[in-house]
Amino acid sequence: MKHGNLKSRMGATSGDRIDRRGGRRESAPDGHDLTIEQLAAQTGMTVRNIRNHHTRGLLPPPEVRARVGYYDSEHVARLRLILDLQADGFNLASIERLLGGSNGLAQRLLGLRQAVTTPYEPEAAELITAQELLDRFGEVESKDAERIRKLRLLVPLGDGRFEVPSPALLRAAEQVIALGIPLSAALTIVERVRRDCDSISRAFTKLFLRELWEPFERAGQPDDRWDELIEAVNSLRPLASEALLALFKQSMTTELEDAFGKVLEHQSKRGR
Repeated sequence: MKHGNLKSRMGATSGDRIDRRGGRRESAPDGHDLTIEQLAAQTGMTVRNIRNHHTRGLLPPPEVRARVGYYDSEHVARLRLILDLQADGFNLASIERLLGGSNGLAQRLLGLRQAVTTPYEPEAAELITAQELLDRFGEVESKDAERIRKLRLLVPLGDGRFEVPSPALLRAAEQVIALGIPLSAALTIVERVRRDCDSISRAFTKLFLRELWEPFERAGQPDDRWDELIEAVNSLRPLASEALLALFKQSMTTELEDAFGKVLEHQSKRGR
């Protein structure tokens, strides 16, 4: 079985970030005083497409200072909303009708999108070098390095550096391995938990759509209920987390008690 460090196995090639649509992102200010080139880099769009969105009225004009147009976080949010709507199958004409609706529909859609996409309690990502990973985890088999890449536990940045999106998860992996559990076995659990979490997330999302969004839509999307809907989204996610954690604690306690009971039973038979 081939081994190697994570730098070589995960194929780090450059220091650019990779955005969620697969394009490379250059570093740019975080949504403040962006030039059109920086706006394009931050959203994964081309300058030409951004200009086209201006022409169609999909994007508000920038603030012009010294003959240079500057964009802010609202422009970033608007462009990401357009990209998401396109990914959902809407063409530009449909998006134009949506965003051009009266009574501030575009702003409400942005508010709803923000409620849906804002992280719970975002961890501050950390940077780690290939040498630090080697010191902490030792040599990694090529197939495990590929699993780590797919799970996005580490994001290669190039030059022997990696971004750690969840330092807490990496620390947990390190502690599990310190107990004597192989990395491959720990990754199998992470993969299974990820699938289970995806299924649970879909269940709560369907609950929101069925019980909140669909009645709201059947009622004609009344103006006075938009804030209520957005607040419901904000409340649903922490409630889902609390319910999941409470159920997990109960289930984990039951499983450990059953397993320990079998261990004791086995030990008592050995002592006879």
